[in-house]
Amino acid sequence: MQENYKILVVDDDMRLRALLERYLTEQGFQVRSVANAEQMDRLLTRESFHLMVLDLMLPGEDGLSICRRLRSQSKPDADHYGDGERGRSGPYRRPGDWR
Repeated sequence: MQENYKILVVDDDMRLRALLERYLTEQGFQVRSVANAEQMDRLLTRESFHLMVLDLMLPGEDGLSICRRLRSQSKPDADHYGDGERGRSGPYRRPGDWR
């Protein structure tokens, strides 16, 4: 059931963050959102998530660096899905591109 899946959205664009959070919540997911790596790190000390939507163009620590850091800190037996450097498993389109 989707309501059991927790998604973290990390994006500095407040409007896009709100749009993603609203859309994913309407689809039945539990969603939290933050604006940067520092907020993400604080939240990850208290909660775990099944999926993270991560903006690559964040101020400060960029999304690709965050992805690499999180992977290096993960347990060796953890499953990783994605396409290597990009850290995604399929085409990503911003909500404004959903036309």
